[in-house]
Order: sequence, then C-alpha cells, then structure tokens
Amino acid sequence: MKRLPPNFLHEKTMSRTALRAPCFLLLGLILVALNLRPTLSSLSPMLGEVSISLGFSAATAGVLTTMPVLFLGLFAPLAPILAQRFGPERTVLGVLLTLATAILMRSSLGEAGLFVGSLLAGASIGVLGVLLPLIVKRDFGRQAATVTGIYTTALCLGAALAAGFTVPLSHYFGNDWRMGLGVWLVPAMVAALFWWPQVRYPRGVQHGRSRVNSLLRDALAWQVTLYMGMQSSLSYIVFGWLPSILIGRGLTPGEAGWVLSGSVMLQLVGAVAASWLAARSTDQRGAILIVMLLTLCGLFGCLYAPLGTLWGWAIVLGLGQGGAFSLALTLIVLRSRDSHVAANLSSMAQGVGYTLASMGPLAVGLVHDRTGNWNAAGWIFAVIGGAAIVAGLGAGRARYVQATSEDLPTCTTLRS
Repeated sequence: MKRLPPNFLHEKTMSRTALRAPCFLLLGLILVALNLRPTLSSLSPMLGEVSISLGFSAATAGVLTTMPVLFLGLFAPLAPILAQRFGPERTVLGVLLTLATAILMRSSLGEAGLFVGSLLAGASIGVLGVLLPLIVKRDFGRQAATVTGIYTTALCLGAALAAGFTVPLSHYFGNDWRMGLGVWLVPAMVAALFWWPQVRYPRGVQHGRSRVNSLLRDALAWQVTLYMGMQSSLSYIVFGWLPSILIGRGLTPGEAGWVLSGSVMLQLVGAVAASWLAARSTDQRGAILIVMLLTLCGLFGCLYAPLGTLWGWAIVLGLGQGGAFSLALTLIVLRSRDSHVAANLSSMAQGVGYTLASMGPLAVGLVHDRTGNWNAAGWIFAVIGGAAIVAGLGAGRARYVQATSEDLPTCTTLRS
C-alpha cells in the first residue's frame, strides 16, 4: 500500500479549516447576492427591443416584468422547507444551478423560453433571498446587521452592473438581446463554484426539524412583511419601468439604462449607510422615514422634474432605495430571536411581501396603457410609499416578534 506523505492529513485538515472559515462563507454569500438581481434589472433596458423582436404588446411586456416578481413571492415559502430537508448549503447550491438554467433558457429558447426562464429565475431568487438571512443569523450572530449590509451592497452591485452593461454587451455581440441577457449566466456559475466548499465542508449544520409558532398572528411580523412588500414594489417598478419612463421623456435606451445603473449603483452607499445606522441603534424608525422620503423624492423627480436635473434625482432615488431595502432585510434579522424564527419571518416577509410587490409594476403598466403616458404613475408611487412609511414605523420599533421555535422529535446529526 502506498504510504501518504506525513504532512498529508495535516494539510487536508488545514484546507478544510480554511474553507470553513467565516471569511470564506462571507465571500460565498457576497457572490450569491450578486446574482439576486441581474435577471430582473437586465431585462428593463432591453424591454423595448425584446418587445419589437417578439411582437409583444405593452400588456404582454407588463406581464413579463410582473410575473417574475410574483414568483419571487410564491416560491419564497419553500425555502425553510427545502433548508430543513436538504440543509441550507445544499439548497443554495441547487437553487443557484436552477437560476443558471433559467438564464440559459430565457436567452436561447425563444418566446416560450423567455417567459419560462424568467418565471423560473424569479422562483430561484425568491428561495435564495429567504435563505441568506437564515445563514447570516445562524453563523454571524452579533455581526448580523453588518453582514446583512455587506451582502445587500453586493446585491445592489449586481443589479447596477446588469442595468448598465446589458445594452452595451448586446451591442458588442451584434445587437443580439439574447446574448445581452445570457451573459449573466457566467456570474451564477462562478457563485456556484465558490459555494461548493460550503456544501462539502458545512459549518456544523444541525439537521433537526423545528416548528415556529404564532408568526402569522404577530402584528410586528405583519408590519415587517408589509414594509418589505411596499418598498420592494417601488424597487421593482424602478427595475421594470424606469427606463421606459425615461425613454418616454426623450432619452435613448442606452442613456436610460445608464441612469438606472447609476441610480442602482448609488444604492450601495444607501445600503451601507442604513446598515451602519441599524447596527448602532435598537430603533430603526427614524432611518426608515429618511430613506422612504428620499425614495419618493427621487421617484417624483425622475417622473416630473426637468431632464437637466435627472441625474440628481436618480442619485437621491438610489440612496433612498438602497437604504430602504437594506433596512428591510436587517429588520428580519433584528426582529427575530433565533435562526429558526429568522428563516420563517424571512419566508413570510418575502413570500407575502413580494407577492404584494408584484402588483406595483402591473399597476404602472395598466395605468400607462389606459392613459397613454406616465404622469399618473405618480399617484401609484405616493400610495405605495405612504403604505411603506406606515408599516415601517411599526416594524422599526425595538421589539422581537413573539413567535417561538419548537424542536420537533427527530434524529439529529452533526457533520464535521
């Protein structure tokens, strides 16, 4: 029998230890988060070209922007079930590969592939979005708010890159919108590659089953959910319709895409600032009020203000929306007593919240079809933004949801 080198086992142990280090897990979370928005923000700058190419009406284009968001909400409740059945790490890897498949489908299988791939991508993002707060709450403890801000920043970066570079990439590949959308397969596969060590060497994951009681009867849980849904609705209106609104005001598709990208890029600053404030205070009501007012001012400026001031309003919008989304995710972690409650609150907030959020882009499309212009969209912004402020002022209070987690009798193992 061939003898192993004397330092082989030591080197193997050191390799496992390095791959299980918190910094490597954080890198994996960042790469996963980078993939949670490109499939959504890459389509809006190309929507006009896609519609012309496939002969879509405005109503059909509206369905294409609305349905993926609806599927985010409908499939988010599956995340805790899958996590308890397969473990969070395996579930993240499997859903990342599903997301990559969806991106490939929508860029290569024609009209049917575009719709099916978009819906499958929405479902995948819904599950991944629920799992990340669970992992953060479980593995980062007291640093949960800071880590939430970090991966929220990565999420905003992914959205900005897709919004800004999809049109130039499609031009580079011969004005082919399919290639512009399909290139976002690459970061999904890179994230899956870097996440694989988390599956191979999990960080002491427990396989016991648990049940969380009384969450649906908790007023604070519903306030967190409604805040998540309302601020998300404004975000998906921006992702789905802001370029079209700006094109309607006289910008070219490329210019409109860059405005969206610039605004989303500024969400990085808003996300970091909001997470910094959230980590240093037990009460987030003041921060929520500030970011929602910035969001509404930015939206109204993009819709009504002179085009010469457009970039200023896009900056205000980005700062507000980055902060609003970061706080929404942070509230899930801060209002939960443990990782089981966090998983179920995340499922509720994102499942119900994104289902409600999908109504915003649909309403904007219907109002535009009815009026023939974008001016009436301001009323939609005001109603949704006002609801977000009311829910956020309740969710921002320094309290825990009253739901409790209960271990169910089952065999448990601890992997090393």
